[in-house]
Amino acid sequence: MAGDDRFETTTAGSRRARWWGVVTVSVVRLWKRATGTRSRRLAATTAAVALTIALLIVVTGIALGLADGATVDQDDADVRVAPAESDSLAAVDGVEKSQLGEANARAERIRNRDGVGHASPVLVEPVALESADGESKRILLVGVVPDGASRTVAGLPTDELESGDPHYADGSYDGPRRGEIVLSAAAADRLEAEVGDELTPGGEQLPDGAAPSSTIAAVETAGDGETETPVGLIHLSELQALTGASDGELADQVLVWGDDAAAESAAADAYPEATVQSVDRTNPATLFEDELAFATSLLALIVGVAICASFVATTMGMTVNEDRRTLAVLESVGFTTRSRLAIVAVSTLLTTLGGALVGVALGAGGIYAVNRIASATVAPGAVAELHPLFVPYAVAVALVAGLVAVPYPLVVAARTSVLTEVGR
Repeated sequence: MAGDDRFETTTAGSRRARWWGVVTVSVVRLWKRATGTRSRRLAATTAAVALTIALLIVVTGIALGLADGATVDQDDADVRVAPAESDSLAAVDGVEKSQLGEANARAERIRNRDGVGHASPVLVEPVALESADGESKRILLVGVVPDGASRTVAGLPTDELESGDPHYADGSYDGPRRGEIVLSAAAADRLEAEVGDELTPGGEQLPDGAAPSSTIAAVETAGDGETETPVGLIHLSELQALTGASDGELADQVLVWGDDAAAESAAADAYPEATVQSVDRTNPATLFEDELAFATSLLALIVGVAICASFVATTMGMTVNEDRRTLAVLESVGFTTRSRLAIVAVSTLLTTLGGALVGVALGAGGIYAVNRIASATVAPGAVAELHPLFVPYAVAVALVAGLVAVPYPLVVAARTSVLTEVGR
């Protein structure tokens, strides 16, 4: 209708001014409602959005933790040092893997740098172990240098081994042996062994034939259970001496814990020719690599949008119904139908956005609480992870829910007539 559009303009400047006015009126209306006596419905809408978004973030954080926990390299290091990609010869023969030399001495240099909590070379070798019943079976032995702190390598806790690596003895490999080994549950099942049993290495791959036995210090669950690799942790120098890697102090990689920048710098200085990578523990892309994690996060997204949109549509529709007289006053002073509907839409989206921001804070707190509870009860560490991308993700989900919900309050507002409201 022509009369209804008497204040509509076509110039870009006037259009911007009109929209700025719509946003200003929407913000003022929300502020007055929030600070006035009629704030309960607005608070209910904001709280509903906030709780829904918080639940979405917590569930997504758990899914991300589940996805990261299912990766092949199960350690909690901050920086990894690996051999640089070798060229044609090593790639063609495919027999000997590239390894790092002088790993023990260079890891010690890294440990002595400021900002570095610990650095440990890691050697992985398949070794046949013979249990008390005389049957020999092969598992992966992983050599590490534990420091007594709670760290994870190959999915197993290193603090189950005694701190230090005395057998190294400054490169002489004649120091006292700890004689300890930590097995994964799968390795213990394969060897039919338990805590306290002695395991004797053997096999043709060992350079010196018979080797000293090791006592099982602990049996821990690693990996995701059914697909868990039979693996055992042992002190690095003892595995190096066992497999002949002591000649050159060889290791497959060096793991560094500490401040990311300091650890990366120290590792690069110690190994300028190697590949130094900072480990991203919370990479959202891993959600798409794990079916269970992806399904969990997708279900949380769908439920979150549905619940959020339902609450927003219902409460904002009721709010608009209460504000019919205000909308009638706006019409009487010259606000067009399009402008009044824009005010309702902007108010709805602003309310949803405010709830989303509150929900982000609640979700971060929820992840912290879940990790604390899990660590104190059933899990050895954090089970949920928080990523900075959760903030735009939560805001985007809330805005989508707001867009889904906005048609209902718009319909209610469109049915408002100035004559009818004045007649009341």
